[in-house]
Amino acid sequence: MTKIRLSLRRAMLFACLLILALIALFPMRIMMGALDLQRAGLSAREVQGSVWSARLIEARFGGAGLGDLDARLNLWPLFAGRARLDLRRGGEGADALSGAITVTRHMIGMDDATMRLPVGATFAPLPVTSLDLSDVSVRFRGSTCDKAEGLVRAEVSGDTAGLTLPGGLSGAVRCDGGRLLLPLASQSGMERLSLRIDKNGAYTADLIVRTSDPAGQRALQAGGFRLDGDGFKLSVAGTL
Repeated sequence: MTKIRLSLRRAMLFACLLILALIALFPMRIMMGALDLQRAGLSAREVQGSVWSARLIEARFGGAGLGDLDARLNLWPLFAGRARLDLRRGGEGADALSGAITVTRHMIGMDDATMRLPVGATFAPLPVTSLDLSDVSVRFRGSTCDKAEGLVRAEVSGDTAGLTLPGGLSGAVRCDGGRLLLPLASQSGMERLSLRIDKNGAYTADLIVRTSDPAGQRALQAGGFRLDGDGFKLSVAGTL
């Protein structure tokens, strides 16, 4: 009886090791397709390697280019019914990137993301050139924003309606009315940007500028801003 038990244990151990070996060789390209990670905005021109050690060539998050990334499937969340894809790029400052995409049957989200997202002309005519994320986590359950935390800084370059805006607007992300909200403000509080994002990447952005300068007010109105409370507001909409 003891010999039979030992034989069964060895057979089970061999089967487990065989399964792990097969999983270790499973292509990341197929896994990303099975998880439908494009729902979370993640895509790549080419995916190389296995689920435990992969390379995403010319990765993108929505319309923002991220360059080449290292990626691996995290083992432990699988036991809780979650698939977590860890992403990383070495470097210093804005060149470094870390974070993860987590997927379940009813939830999709981004975890602990620290990265720079170059947005180009995504928010035009607003002169936002990049979004710097610091420990940002966002979770959508179904189509509703269920959890959001972390800091975001929007880099601003150029001018709007002939006015030069401050170099950066920052704030803490949160959920608001089922959407992800980035309530960003300049250090003086004279400029505020409210960016609301749906699960599918559709967004609305409201830029409010306060100025007591009559010439500045006329320039804002000529640039499409409309009086809103004690400031002038310009609204745009689009898809990330």
